[in-house]
Amino acid sequence: MPLPPRSDTIAAVATAPGVGAIGIVRVSGPRSLAIADAMFNANGGRKASAIKPARATLGKIVAEGGLVDEAVMLSFHAPHSYTGQDLVEFQTHGGSAVLRRVLDLCLEHGARPAGPGEYTLRAFLNGRIDLAQAESVVGIVNATSERARRNAALGLERALSTALDAIQTDVTTVYGALQATLDYPDEGVPEAEILPPLDRAVAKIDALLATAEAGRFAREGATLAVLGRPNAGKSSLVNALLGFDRAIVGPAPGTTRDYLEAPLEVAGIPLTLIDTAGIRSTGDATEALGVDRSRQVAEAADLAVVVIDRSQPLTVDDIELLASVDPTRRLVVASKADLDASWGPEQIAGGSIAVSTVTGEGLGQLREAMHEALIGSVAGDELWITNERHIQALRSARVHFLSARELPDDVASTEIEDGLRALAHITGRGDIAEETLAHVFATFCVGK
Repeated sequence: MPLPPRSDTIAAVATAPGVGAIGIVRVSGPRSLAIADAMFNANGGRKASAIKPARATLGKIVAEGGLVDEAVMLSFHAPHSYTGQDLVEFQTHGGSAVLRRVLDLCLEHGARPAGPGEYTLRAFLNGRIDLAQAESVVGIVNATSERARRNAALGLERALSTALDAIQTDVTTVYGALQATLDYPDEGVPEAEILPPLDRAVAKIDALLATAEAGRFAREGATLAVLGRPNAGKSSLVNALLGFDRAIVGPAPGTTRDYLEAPLEVAGIPLTLIDTAGIRSTGDATEALGVDRSRQVAEAADLAVVVIDRSQPLTVDDIELLASVDPTRRLVVASKADLDASWGPEQIAGGSIAVSTVTGEGLGQLREAMHEALIGSVAGDELWITNERHIQALRSARVHFLSARELPDDVASTEIEDGLRALAHITGRGDIAEETLAHVFATFCVGK
């Protein structure tokens, strides 16, 4: 798919659909100021193009039929704007009719409708930001959790780009030295030491890739299934974690016949908390269907919390349930910790967390354990990799750098070059196919 031209002028509504106090129409390109002159009358009679840039100016948007709306205009002159071009923003009242009319006026005066992400695409093509920063823009827009927002903000501040720059600089130095020994074998050029820089590069790439799972959770969220036999306290635990009564709780076993979901955030990570039907052997067809669904949910979940009633002796159903869940992705909760214990944590492989939904005991420890189980050793890392394109490029670079370590210098040189090219694709410094750019910016909303 060819990229849209950037020599013309584009316009779009930059605020979300619906009614609000303020709406914004954004115009970018060589005719931006001329369009503003044609449709905006600043208070005091000044032309829009004569107003100092980056100043908010009150005035009126007018058409042949008269007043369209009172508005504030902001203008930015190239290259000191978001897109690197002349750019004008009209801040009007936030009704859909007025925004449509202002946009229509922009189009009548020579703009064309902007496509998805076209403003940020122009910022990238004009050298205002690199491709990793551009993808961080959509990350901020789409962030649904604090951790996702924070990570996108770090990307926008070039945290990832800076980390990649350091790797590329280190490897490029040895690549240049290696090329010199190959190109001038009789000139006495010292032999290049390629292993240390490549080892450092692989170690740094591994550290970035180690955050990818946590990054996926921050971006997409994680699923957490709460399992246990009937009346073990699953629904009470779900309600306690949520802070309100989402699940029905009753003294009779088997209250929950199907699973239910609720959103929860733990340490900035969005979770989908799933309360499942009690798991036990049963001859009831409806209950058996619920048990089967519970097992399916457990298999698909990122983390399972197995709830076992601590006030009752361990049962065969408890033991079978524990055996059926991967111990590397489970937490065991010893529920009803306010009652006398019938078994201890030493009887559970990997231990258990004593929790009482009556007193609140253990709930904080359980939240910390959830976070540790999902995020693990990267919890303290500032930057997480959240973009699948970045993951694939880092993996490709890693393979090339590892291969270069084992090959003769002439072949190693090609592998190093390919590895550097893979890293450059993340920031857009290499030769990026138009199809790749079109795919990246197609995920943006119109107006951004």
